[in-house]
Amino acid sequence: MEEEQNKAPEKQEGPQFDWELFGYFIKIIRTIFVGLFWMMVNVFVGIYLGLGIPSESTPLRLFFFYTWFLLTLAAYIYWVWKMWNKKMKAP
Repeated sequence: MEEEQNKAPEKQEGPQFDWELFGYFIKIIRTIFVGLFWMMVNVFVGIYLGLGIPSESTPLRLFFFYTWFLLTLAAYIYWVWKMWNKKMKAP
């Protein structure tokens, strides 16, 4: 009976869960999701509302739309760069 209590637990055979690979997968999904969401917003505002089409918009609205587009693109690229440079913690 004491032998069973002092016996070390056996190691499980088979594949172990790889947390580093899971973190990498999460980064990929976040990059794609935020990028597609950013594109959908800009397509809606630019094409559907007509702010990005020169024949349907005024020069001031074109200026504001393309300024918004470039600022949010820079913010998205910065966010992606920071996210991919950060190490993820394993649980």
